[in-house]
Amino acid sequence: MSKLTMWNVISLDGCFEGAKSWDLSWHQLILGDEFERLAIDNILRSADRLLFGRVTYEGMAAYWQTAKGAVAEYMNSLPKIVFSRTLSSVDWANTRLVKDSAVAEVEKLKRDGEKNSFIFGSGNLCQFLIERNLFDEYRLLVAPVILGTGKLLFPSGIQRENLKLLEERRLSSGGIYLRYEPAR
Repeated sequence: MSKLTMWNVISLDGCFEGAKSWDLSWHQLILGDEFERLAIDNILRSADRLLFGRVTYEGMAAYWQTAKGAVAEYMNSLPKIVFSRTLSSVDWANTRLVKDSAVAEVEKLKRDGEKNSFIFGSGNLCQFLIERNLFDEYRLLVAPVILGTGKLLFPSGIQRENLKLLEERRLSSGGIYLRYEPAR
C-alpha cells in the first residue's frame, strides 16, 4: 500500500510561496548540495509518482523539462498525475491528467501503489486532501525566513489534526526538515 505524502518548503511564518504566485526566491536560502541529497534520498527515491494541482504542474513542467542534473532526471522520469478541471491536456513526460474525483483517484493510488505518492506545492489540492484526511505523512522543510506575506500552506479555518514527529534534521543552511504522520 502506498502513502500519500506532502512535501513542501515553507517559511517560518507558514507560507509556501510569497505574495505573488510562484514567488519562491526565498528558496535560495536552503538550496544546495545538502538540499539536493535530501530531496533525492528522502523523497524521489521513495516515490511511485508525483501529484500536482494545475498551477504547480504548469510551473514545475516549465522548469523541469529543460533542467539538468540528478533531480531533473527523477522529476522527468517519475510518473506524474495532474488534478485539474480546467486543463485539456498535459505535455510533460509521463504525465496523466485527472479531471474527475481527486478523492477516488488518490484512494486508488494508495491501494495500488508500493512506494509513496508525493504532492509538491499544490496548496489548493493539499487543503482539499487534508480536509478529507487523506495524507499519511507531511514532510516540510522550514526555511530560515519570515516572509510577512504570502500564501499559507495551512490557512486559517483548516481542521485540526494532531501529528506525531517521525524525523527532524537541521541543514547547514539553517533550514529544518520535519517529517510527521497523523496521530490518528
